Amino acid sequence: MIIRVLIAVVLAVPAYFYTMRYNMHMFQQNGYKNKEHLHWLKKKFRLQWILYFGLALGIVTCVFPYLALEIFEYLVLLVIIVVYRAMKRMNTKKKLVYTARVKRLLTTELILTAAVFALVCGLGGMNRIPGLCLILVSVNLFLDIVANVINHPMEAGINQHYINDAVRKLKSVPGLTVIGVTGSYGKTSVKFYLQTLLQEKYNVLVTPESFNTPMGVVRTIRGSLKPTTEIFVCEMGARHVGDIKEICDMVHPDHGVITSIGPQHLETFFNMENIQKTKFELADALPEGGMLFLNGDNDYIKQQAASSAYDQTPEKIFYYSETEGTGYCAKDVKVSQLGTEFTVVTPDGESERFQMRLIGAHNVINVVGAIAVAHKMGMTLQELRIPVRRIEPVPHRMQMREHGLVTIIDDAYNSNPVGSKAAVETLAMFDGIRILITPGMVELGDKEAEYNHKFGNYAADCCDYILLVGRRHTEPIREGVLEKGFPEEKCLVFDKLEEAVSYAYAIKGQGHKYILLENDLTDNY
Repeated sequence: MIIRVLIAVVLAVPAYFYTMRYNMHMFQQNGYKNKEHLHWLKKKFRLQWILYFGLALGIVTCVFPYLALEIFEYLVLLVIIVVYRAMKRMNTKKKLVYTARVKRLLTTELILTAAVFALVCGLGGMNRIPGLCLILVSVNLFLDIVANVINHPMEAGINQHYINDAVRKLKSVPGLTVIGVTGSYGKTSVKFYLQTLLQEKYNVLVTPESFNTPMGVVRTIRGSLKPTTEIFVCEMGARHVGDIKEICDMVHPDHGVITSIGPQHLETFFNMENIQKTKFELADALPEGGMLFLNGDNDYIKQQAASSAYDQTPEKIFYYSETEGTGYCAKDVKVSQLGTEFTVVTPDGESERFQMRLIGAHNVINVVGAIAVAHKMGMTLQELRIPVRRIEPVPHRMQMREHGLVTIIDDAYNSNPVGSKAAVETLAMFDGIRILITPGMVELGDKEAEYNHKFGNYAADCCDYILLVGRRHTEPIREGVLEKGFPEEKCLVFDKLEEAVSYAYAIKGQGHKYILLENDLTDNY
């Protein structure tokens, strides 16, 4: 019996740590949210079916501790080791970060596992240990959630300490102006464009990269806010109703920018009404005298802004690039492969011609929004001409990289219907072999297949080759592509991004190659 137990333990230890690491990685990518992780486990049932099977087998073996079942258990544990070790070796796009929170969760999980194992041994259940080992390995599916529930009071206390410290630091900076930036898409771009424009005259701090969660904002404030900071541009992300309000209650924005409202994160918002209300939580938080800058091209924004709740507060300032209205308007837009030119007309009738290196007419609306904010913050249009020329593409957002006879257009962070359509339309204006590589769009709820199908329709009109990554997500895109009469031999599906890129480089033909990398799904997809 002792030998059977030793074999089970020796196999279970590496299997336990491999499965624990993988599921913690996915739990981190799901934002440490219990409901989202449970939803992910349900969607990805086939990905970890071996653990569900192992859980059932372990329970049966504990009830009927026969040698034949135990031998079968050993084989299952070996399979688990091989599979999850391979997963660990894979080149993941976003590595597991061993933050303090992750370390606390792992510690709690180890204590729980050790306690259960010791309890069974203490009760004299030696013949149950082989089955118990497989159970303890398999429950790593749910152990993160259990540990998260146990640690919640401690995590809430730690987070509140950091939040209180950030609030104190914000209050300690005299005359600080806080500008909140939110939107379904475009918020990160507008944030960095504002930094480029405003830093010509002010000492500006922005939240780095895509730091747009409460704790990301807290980390920025605690680590980077200085007594000399004059303007803090705070990006505010949301996946649930109330997320924007939570950040606003902490930073108390003086002004706000809503860059767009669209079908983003419909899996967690459920409907467009919730998205509209959540984005306008920024408007609700602005004080008397605050300015709210709104994308006038966006119908959802115009609809929400017209509601009676926003008749009095705050001052609404619209900006436009495709339509006209009372506000800041872009006119005479000219787009080339080298950049974009346009004229901005202010509400007072003042105008100025601008040039920028960003490609695509869809970028104009975000730059006009940044110009509107900077102008209202005291900068003249003339002063803004040079900084507009200095605006750089935000990493992975229509960022161009030259590689000899190949130009990569990196739009990997774009995952919304409006931006994806604009990206392929921009690709269409290039003179050469136009190649789209994409895994499609996610987090669009019940509308996901519909939006991906429409994306296929758009792409068929704009591309010479369409290379799809992953079969399940991209099937609606392929259907939309072929529906438009696109050549089937030029619409191919690959399992990995690297395979699609290699094929794109190998395509023979006359002319320069332009490869658009549209969206890049995280590991939990």
